[in-house]
Amino acid sequence: MERRRIVRLLSVSLCLGLVVLLFVQWISSPVQTDDVRRSEKINLALRRTAHHLLRAAGDSTSRIPAVQQSDPRTFRLQLARSFDYDKLPRLLSQSFGVHRIVGAYDVAVLDCATRQLQLGYNVADLLGKDAEKDPVACGGRSMTAGCYVLQVTFDTPIPVSKPKPYWPFLALGGLLTGFLVLVWRREAKTSHPSEAPIAPEIQAQPDAVPEDTNRLRFGRSGLDVSNQTLKVGEETHNLTYRETKLLRVLVSHANEVMERDRILKLVWEDEGITVGRSVDVFVSRLRKLLHDDPLVKIVAVHGVGYRMEVQSA
Repeated sequence: MERRRIVRLLSVSLCLGLVVLLFVQWISSPVQTDDVRRSEKINLALRRTAHHLLRAAGDSTSRIPAVQQSDPRTFRLQLARSFDYDKLPRLLSQSFGVHRIVGAYDVAVLDCATRQLQLGYNVADLLGKDAEKDPVACGGRSMTAGCYVLQVTFDTPIPVSKPKPYWPFLALGGLLTGFLVLVWRREAKTSHPSEAPIAPEIQAQPDAVPEDTNRLRFGRSGLDVSNQTLKVGEETHNLTYRETKLLRVLVSHANEVMERDRILKLVWEDEGITVGRSVDVFVSRLRKLLHDDPLVKIVAVHGVGYRMEVQSA
């Protein structure tokens, strides 16, 4: 009887320990704070600015590299060609306005190879000025062809929250679990010393066919994930890696509304920062390929994302 009380006491202690562990893990998980969100918006604003600078220079095909954050205040974006410096202040200010980014900052244009300052200004230079008629510092100067780094440094650093460690609670939970198992085994042996173990009854089960997640059927179409092919009726189309990944996500959540941010996270997360327009371009491509399947339709949900509607064949 005394041992049973000990087992019950240990069970309660273990449950309390696990509850504490889960609570600590929850409060220690990294949270999308306003500061982290602001950092992401700055990244998007810089990419928007670079896009319009390259378009103004007649370049609509070059890939815009990822934005680098060297410290909590400094963001850098490399451009592989020269651009119209006089357009930079207005475009950057507009991009920050689109993403609601406020605060004082310095802008510097560096040489890629030497990292030497070529041009630059402070946001205060824009106050009370028309950027087109009254350019900021270093305005009106020509840039030689070459590679440049656009650097923006904010006066206020952006702190990054760090998760708190919870390994001590994990170790405590492991010790409690091991001790409980040891006591339970000893209790079982002393309570039933002469009983022989009873073999559990085995019930025959039909052979289960594992779901093949690499071959998905929907409507009158089929997706072969491994070979990156889409079969619509009797016609087969070759897909890119990103098209295959996007289609697999939509099919896996058929008849559900998929938010745009969730699609970006599931499909483009391995590319770092991406532009939301990527989703629209790839969805348009998939719509064309699925046009001949009357049971499948990718519908845009305004202001939210997309829903793949699949009817029964």
